[in-house]
Amino acid sequence: MIAVACNCSGYKLKEEILKYLEEKEIKYEDFGTYDEETLDEPEAVKEACKCIQKKKCDIGILISGSGFGMAMIANKFKGIRSVDCFNEDGAKRAKAHYNANVLALPAEFVNLDTAINIIRIWLGTEVLGGRYKERIDVIEEIESENMK
Repeated sequence: MIAVACNCSGYKLKEEILKYLEEKEIKYEDFGTYDEETLDEPEAVKEACKCIQKKKCDIGILISGSGFGMAMIANKFKGIRSVDCFNEDGAKRAKAHYNANVLALPAEFVNLDTAINIIRIWLGTEVLGGRYKERIDVIEEIESENMK
């Protein structure tokens, strides 16, 4: 299941992404926001990330104007590896090389087709082993030393 959250700038794109997920029969949980007026970005990200931490959701998609704030907030949660993605190649590398489990999309910089392609590629990319697995292990070690 995918945890989905947005802020007011990402609301319209989020609604279109939810339609795509429904068409593909991909299960999700919508953590808001639920309109273009609400600025409760930290709370929506918090609930989405907690869902992933509790293993009720497997991964997450966050949508805001730039994606920057959403990714920064998400990365404050242990076990979350969030990246801000502007294109398909970035999505593929983030998943393959770093096992990014939360995708932050910049609604002001990508159109719907690009956002859908980013999601499609991210979902379909396998995590690489070898040195990439070693890199992920080091990241997780750093996280354990520095996050409670």
